[in-house]
Amino acid sequence: MTIAVINGPNLNLLGVREPEIYGNKGYKDLCREIKKYGKAKGIKILTFQSNHEGALVDYIQSLLKKADGIVINPGAYTHTSVAILDALKAVNIKTVEVHISEVSEREDFRQVSYIRDYCAKTITGHGTKGYTEAIDFLCGEENV
Repeated sequence: MTIAVINGPNLNLLGVREPEIYGNKGYKDLCREIKKYGKAKGIKILTFQSNHEGALVDYIQSLLKKADGIVINPGAYTHTSVAILDALKAVNIKTVEVHISEVSEREDFRQVSYIRDYCAKTITGHGTKGYTEAIDFLCGEENV
């Protein structure tokens, strides 16, 4: 099984950007932990991060027939990108939306997710543990 973990804008600054919201763990640390978790489960984990919408769309499209699942934290594009939604629909790969923070308790504009209706599940407010919970869900482990 291959799962792609995709992160959008500013997530490369984890550990630096608003640590009171996103924690002190850096992006490279997150990727290492996710890959280690996948390896222990016998899953190949692909990681990708970009601050550019088109790069995210191109990467999602490149996963066609290469990935069995997608875990995506689109960052701010959650609230603005029909292009990311359309790319996910086009490749038709089971997807879980993840947000480190509890977006329902944040600003009004963060209450809209363009991709949520497409996703099989949304995990918010579980910190970086939400990524491994999403991997478990995609593997059929329904305890999340």
